[in-house]
Amino acid sequence: MNDSRIYFDKELSWLSFNERVLQEAADPNVPLIERIRFLGIYSSNLDEFFRVRVANLRRKLIVTEATANEASTQPSEDQLLLDEIIGKVKQLTDKFQPIAADAFEQLRQHNIELFFNDEKSKVFKKQLSKSHKTWLKTFFEHQIIRHITPIIISSNTQLVSCLDDDGIYLLVALKQAKNVQYALIEIPREEVNRFIILPKETDEELQRVVMLDDIVHYFLDDIFTGIFEYEDMDAYSVKLTRDAEYDLNDELDESLLDKMSKGLKQRLNAAPARLGYDRHMPDYMVKFLRKALKIKDENNLVPGVRYRHFKDFIGFPNLGGATLEKQELVALESARFSGFNNVFDAISYQDVLVYYPYYKFRHFTEFVRQASYDPLVRHIKINIYRVAKNSEIIHSLIEAVKNGKQVTVVVELRARFDEEANIEWAKRMKDAGIHVEFGIESLKVHSKLCIVSRLENERLVRYAHIGTGNFHEKNARIYTDFSLFTKHKDISQEVDNVFSFIAHSYKRFRFNHLIVSPLTSRRRFYQLIDNEIAHATQGNKAQITLKINNLVDKGLIDRLYKASCAGVKIRMIIRGMCTLIPQLSGVSENIEVISIVDQFLEHPRVLMFHNGGEDNLFISSGDWMERNIDQRVEVGCPIYDATLKQRIIDLLELQFSDNQKARIIDQMQDNQYVKQEKRQPIRSQLAIYDYLQAQELVDKKALKNLE
Repeated sequence: MNDSRIYFDKELSWLSFNERVLQEAADPNVPLIERIRFLGIYSSNLDEFFRVRVANLRRKLIVTEATANEASTQPSEDQLLLDEIIGKVKQLTDKFQPIAADAFEQLRQHNIELFFNDEKSKVFKKQLSKSHKTWLKTFFEHQIIRHITPIIISSNTQLVSCLDDDGIYLLVALKQAKNVQYALIEIPREEVNRFIILPKETDEELQRVVMLDDIVHYFLDDIFTGIFEYEDMDAYSVKLTRDAEYDLNDELDESLLDKMSKGLKQRLNAAPARLGYDRHMPDYMVKFLRKALKIKDENNLVPGVRYRHFKDFIGFPNLGGATLEKQELVALESARFSGFNNVFDAISYQDVLVYYPYYKFRHFTEFVRQASYDPLVRHIKINIYRVAKNSEIIHSLIEAVKNGKQVTVVVELRARFDEEANIEWAKRMKDAGIHVEFGIESLKVHSKLCIVSRLENERLVRYAHIGTGNFHEKNARIYTDFSLFTKHKDISQEVDNVFSFIAHSYKRFRFNHLIVSPLTSRRRFYQLIDNEIAHATQGNKAQITLKINNLVDKGLIDRLYKASCAGVKIRMIIRGMCTLIPQLSGVSENIEVISIVDQFLEHPRVLMFHNGGEDNLFISSGDWMERNIDQRVEVGCPIYDATLKQRIIDLLELQFSDNQKARIIDQMQDNQYVKQEKRQPIRSQLAIYDYLQAQELVDKKALKNLE
């Protein structure tokens, strides 16, 4: 059986996931401002897709073409896939535009107008009041123009090096007779908000918002008049998306920190993966761009809407009241923590599990903060993949050094798009006296571990944190993730062993509780699946339940297919890529997959194996992708506390009952919603909050009975 029959392509599967994001933008039941923000999320996702996945495919094509038989006239598989990807992106773009237009039209019904300036119909000139034009003129002169320095393009200008991957530009053509002088203007998004709110007119309810791009465009003459002579001007938006990869040499005399710094500089000059431009740009300007940027493949050119960098709409302001935004859930306080004087007493009494963003991330920051000055604490170890811009955690770690604690931080410098921030944090922590390690050069450290060693009754006791998400205060308000705090002697020792493995990868450690990539994950997962197969062949109940972000590892997929054929019932919640094809006759008839996209990003990984009624349940930092299994440091942890295990099972059941935000993943990956039929409407993210609130009352009552 060929691959296309039993595996869905992972890149097309990723686009199917992003289509689910676009569905949220189109859903009339989603609050209007949130719909607009989902458009921004969709756009941001697509940018990253081109920077990473399409760029990688194009690099493969270059190698393929260089080694191909010149006599062959058939396009390669990679070329066919790229063509299919570009076709799918065009389909999604065609869906995107009317969804965006509808959302902006509905804004008008709430007395909010996103006032786009159409140059052909001279919208600003005709429809803005005199007072608004005066206000905009003053705003441009005092707030914007000082941040604009045009790049005047000559025959010596290396245009590709002038375009920042994260920037939005206007390509300006100053025309006089038959001569054209080109210039490039960057829209100053960091210094000035992209969305400019105009002052209300007297006795008018309508609130107008204009785009910074349009203001710059409207006042272009103020930038060029007096310096250049021209009779006419054309100006259109452009945005470059670069290949996000970079090359690092293997010179042993360079530190990884220096290598990463050089790699980031290389990215600034990386090959264009996509050039987006206003579809109304005249041909002569498009030809100029192609020549200046040396773009030969037309698939690298993407005509689209005027307003590039649509991801900024993630931050679109709400001017219309609370009903236009999502229902904010007040993060819960964990009674298992709040019922004790300090975090160490709480964890000593029982394991604690918190589930963000339903719970306050402060529970973790308090764990680190209290450790930073507790006189009994001797050592703090943590590994960092992504952290917030103003990280409370790193602040506490620096304070811990001042309090005489030993602090070890493993910083993953290769966390994609966070490399620069992590380099700066690493330098700052080193300067503060923290022992900073950069992990294993051949493996990304993606685990979410922290361990605190505390001297109690003259012996060292370890308190461990194992999580599914990054130590990032901002993301913890958006991403759903588990954090387990435990004093379990064996688990905490094994967590410490993971840090020892990262520091000394040549050493080998036994892991009887934790599942650790790249050391034991593949073998343990195969064993757990095979155990269910054995139960099924003996006529016993056999079931596997998975909640992961991505499932693309062929070895694990093949094992799941084998389990399905043996009669194992397999249920999965997969947010993103799924190359396994469910419900294939004779292959995956016993496999069902859903995906949930809602106001929070589903991020935790949970693995449950029925095990003859003695459920083996794990939380994990890693997806089921080859890179997570074989090429990264990932950690899965068993949940032994019976109460906490049941809570995770209950949460999974609520998600499998979702009939509002759950989509079916099938052979077509066309994202059909789970049918509600006659069942009560269940939106799992809201139902989970209600469930956890109720469980907190149970915990409070249990702790009160101890007093």
